[in-house]
Amino acid sequence: MVIDQEQEDTLLELLNTTPVVGGAVQDLLNAPGAEAWQRAQGCSGTEEERGHLLRAREVLQAVVRGDYDAGALSELLDGVVYSPGVDDEGLVWDLQAPPERRAAVQAVLTWNALHQNKPGRLRPCANPACRLFLLDRSKPNKARWCSMAVCGNRMKARRHYQRVREETAE
Repeated sequence: MVIDQEQEDTLLELLNTTPVVGGAVQDLLNAPGAEAWQRAQGCSGTEEERGHLLRAREVLQAVVRGDYDAGALSELLDGVVYSPGVDDEGLVWDLQAPPERRAAVQAVLTWNALHQNKPGRLRPCANPACRLFLLDRSKPNKARWCSMAVCGNRMKARRHYQRVREETAE
């Protein structure tokens, strides 16, 4: 499956709908405005669809963090058919899934394409207090934080403070 950057960005946005704000985990898919986010992604915005997105997010986050193996995603694909066809451009794939599950299934398919074509690029932020994910598009594939300005700076400041404390203690 070939995916574009927009699909990658949508998956990353879905994964990042549980940020830590003021020390508490927020759930942006269960907050006011969730329907607008769904519609901006080309979804219907229904409660049933959101339920499937919530489940897909939960399992995908756990898989990317390494808490679950990829087999946990199979429940999200139950009854889905992805069949090949041919048109004037060549081979095309047709996704057959109930409309309320389509966005969740697309998230799983996008994760799979990233996992196969860009292994290790989608990962959790290295800041243990952060719940966000990053998609490293850099050539060396060495990004560690969801944001250098936020998490990267905090982690570097912590390490510096720890070194100074250890030097002072000695």
